[in-house]
Amino acid sequence: MQEFSLIHPASTRDALVAGAAQGAKFIAGGTDLLQLMKDNVESPARLVDLETLGLTDIEAGASGLRLGAMARMSDVAAHQAVQDDWPVISQALLASASPQIRNMGTIGGNLLQRTRCGYFRDTGFSCNKREPGTGCPAIGGENRMRAILGGSEHCIATHASDLAVALMALDATLELHGIGGSRRVPIAEFYRLPGNTPHIETVLHPGEMIGAVTVPRSAAARNSRYLKLRDRASFEFALVSVAVAMEMANGAIDDIRLAAGGVGTRPWRLPEVERSLHGKAPTDAILRDAAGRAGEHAQAARQNGFKQTLLRGAVLRALQTSVA
Repeated sequence: MQEFSLIHPASTRDALVAGAAQGAKFIAGGTDLLQLMKDNVESPARLVDLETLGLTDIEAGASGLRLGAMARMSDVAAHQAVQDDWPVISQALLASASPQIRNMGTIGGNLLQRTRCGYFRDTGFSCNKREPGTGCPAIGGENRMRAILGGSEHCIATHASDLAVALMALDATLELHGIGGSRRVPIAEFYRLPGNTPHIETVLHPGEMIGAVTVPRSAAARNSRYLKLRDRASFEFALVSVAVAMEMANGAIDDIRLAAGGVGTRPWRLPEVERSLHGKAPTDAILRDAAGRAGEHAQAARQNGFKQTLLRGAVLRALQTSVA
């Protein structure tokens, strides 16, 4: 780990000014960034500590939910209103990492965590995401855990966040703050596909930070759930995960939102499944037909073709549970 300075800003404005400087990075819980620094994947000259700014609010109102970027994962998962009205958020958080990390990790930090691709995290290998133009050894190498959706010839690394998948299914919005002002960005527009610039992962401007996440209230959100399939029961990233939010009316599916994790280079919405379910009675045949459409444009690598089959099975199981 290289030497760095630690800055404790007195206000959000001070944090933004400090964060805009060359070589600066914001640090929240530090559960991902510090490990990257120890492995020499990240080497910021200064860290701007957001702990002093608060931003820990968890507010559930008539219009929806607002989560401060520094709210701890464990606090959000345990919040009664979240469990009652946005259960997919609580379930996704509880499926993430370990209790110790959830006690330290923050909402904003979780959404900005870097991929767990081993080639990215080991500086002994080339990696376009770490060093643009050096290549992607995962494409021809060990790629069982890599993406089957949204990849390019430059990168097939999967997005790591469980929470982001849940928020994608709930049409959440991120409040972003920078020196030039604040803006709101739907989470569906926040993460970039790798294309030929896999090192640019989000639409954040230099020096910009997440201030909060807002989630609308809906009947579908109240009837939501998260399913995560992984190699071991805890402290493991998803092979495939599915977030579903559904509202029924008069025996038919009136509102349906689905997103998947573990299969895409970003949290992956499944509109092909949503379209085939909207307005229909959830018979077993309808559910199976819809689930069979999941990931219809997948492009598998040598070792991860099984993920498309696993995705379709996970979508079916999540749907069946939602209508039971």
